[in-house]
Amino acid sequence: MLKGSCLCGGARFEADGAARDPAACHCSQCRKQSGHYWAAVQIDDDKLRVEGEVKWYQSSPAARRGFCPTCGAFLFWKSDADPDTGVSLGAMDGPTGLTLARHIFTADKGD
Repeated sequence: MLKGSCLCGGARFEADGAARDPAACHCSQCRKQSGHYWAAVQIDDDKLRVEGEVKWYQSSPAARRGFCPTCGAFLFWKSDADPDTGVSLGAMDGPTGLTLARHIFTADKGD
């Protein structure tokens, strides 16, 4: 089981089940929100449990981003069309044993 939280601990999550597609996203939105590329795994929505308050920002017509309203930690990315959620690898509690499988939107990467 994967577990994690935001910086202040106000938003926590657990995931039962396989984390898929560990990826580093270099798109401009992920870079602007995280300060660098954003590494995440996909978790089926029915396997993801979230406790505490998470605010959602509609960052594009097709997707939104979840963050802690207290500390601002960027935790989730959710496509409106998909049955899963991108979960921040940097917010995991301890080692995950996962290895990045790919880098996406590399044409958009910064310096």
